[in-house]
Amino acid sequence: MSVSSPENKLPQTGQAHPRLIPHGVLIPFVLVTALFFLWGVPANLNDVLIRQFMKSFALSRFQAGLVQSAYFMGYFLLATPAALLMRRFGYKSGFIIGLLLFGIGDLLFWPAAIIGRYSYFLAALFVIASGLAFLETASNPFVAQIGDPSSAARRLNFAQAFNPLGSITGALVGTVYIFSGIELSGSQVAAMQAASTYTAYLRTETMRVVAPYMVLGIVAIVWAILIALTRFPVVAGEHQAEGESQGRFRDLLGYPTFLFAIVAQFMYVGAQVGTWSYFIQYVQDSTHQHEKMAGYLLTGTLGAFGVGRFGSSVIMRYVRPHRLMALYSVINIALVAIGVLFPGWVGLWAIFLTSFFMSVMFPTIFALGIEGLGKNTKIGGSLIVMSIVGGAVLTPVMGWISQSTHRISLAYTVPLCAYCVIAMYSFLWQRMQTAENQQLRA
Repeated sequence: MSVSSPENKLPQTGQAHPRLIPHGVLIPFVLVTALFFLWGVPANLNDVLIRQFMKSFALSRFQAGLVQSAYFMGYFLLATPAALLMRRFGYKSGFIIGLLLFGIGDLLFWPAAIIGRYSYFLAALFVIASGLAFLETASNPFVAQIGDPSSAARRLNFAQAFNPLGSITGALVGTVYIFSGIELSGSQVAAMQAASTYTAYLRTETMRVVAPYMVLGIVAIVWAILIALTRFPVVAGEHQAEGESQGRFRDLLGYPTFLFAIVAQFMYVGAQVGTWSYFIQYVQDSTHQHEKMAGYLLTGTLGAFGVGRFGSSVIMRYVRPHRLMALYSVINIALVAIGVLFPGWVGLWAIFLTSFFMSVMFPTIFALGIEGLGKNTKIGGSLIVMSIVGGAVLTPVMGWISQSTHRISLAYTVPLCAYCVIAMYSFLWQRMQTAENQQLRA
């Protein structure tokens, strides 16, 4: 699809060398691409929060995993309402509403910390994720559709490449400003309880999470104002005219590549979130490093993720997206298997490297899933965003496996299974799409 406005004339689809970013839309593209960075920050602050809340609220791994459940349920419940709203009012409305919800949820961390209730933090995370559901439901199809369809996957991979930079920022900020570096032994806890100082210590640890979220909330609200003041181009079919068909959920049943994309994205997000959520614990259990060193290693694996994202946007000029994803998913199957079977430094570096190869998966699954949906693109995109709930489902499953077996390495069988599903989708995608096109032409 192309973009049109009185001042923006984009090149026609089918040019020999279509521009990655069409003329006249650079400022909106930059503002939206920055959102990929922005929502990466809280996504990986969650990985730090899980460890921090285990300490400050004395939670089990399963209970701490509910951080991701609250977070990704926001995506699941708000993605479709976001799509329906944007069908009527356009993508820009989704950006603004999403940023405001995101900012409000961040600011709610302050009263949650004052009250000192874990459930209040979960509620704040739900509000944050509700805002991010709007942002992702709007940003991914906006970037994919803003230029020539033949470069959609490459353009989306380029924009998504800024997401791991946000992830790195979130993990680094959490490691430096949230982790105190104080890890008490059982005897130290007992001594502090006897001296009536343990409650004060827990409260101090809880308050450490407030400042990063206050800053993030202010940035989100300022960015909403910038987008509100910027003129955005109109993507073809973006607004719903009165009496005009904008697609139906029932129509999507005729697109097997889209339906499989929902399953693949569910599994991918579960694998990604679970891998990073328990990476700090994997490091500590397997190599006995302290929490700050584990946090820096988490930052490193997110850096590998970022390198993979930028690299894939270049490689896709020469390799078709589904083929690259097939290769990367097979490599990750092997790496995670090593992490499961050989916990320790060998397994740690294997899990570390999976971030590089998983980097291509989310934007590629999304772009392949919405390809050819036409008027169903917006509601189809919202359902793929809803599949992000995989992070809410598979992360607690990993926590339960770890808690039941007392081996964090065995929990990584969950992402291992996920990469098997993604590999299957990658290898079957072209065959399914060919059959789908033939059926539509019949």
